[in-house]
Amino acid sequence: MANLVVRNVDDRIAQALKERAARHNRSAEAEHRAILEQALVKTRRKSLAEVLASMPDLGRDEDFDRVDDKYGNAPRVFD
Repeated sequence: MANLVVRNVDDRIAQALKERAARHNRSAEAEHRAILEQALVKTRRKSLAEVLASMPDLGRDEDFDRVDDKYGNAPRVFD
């Protein structure tokens, strides 16, 4: 594993790192590693099937039927 040294870090950033680490019950060094991993390691993208499966069931199919309204008489949904 590689070692990283970060110099000239503003005191406010170092303090924020320590506070964040304390909230997550880990050392500042472990928190720094977690932040770097989250920011730099690409997460796996969800498949379309996974995205669709995660969508909530919000009604019956007929609730979403298209209404042919040439004359503007259909009820307004978003008003």
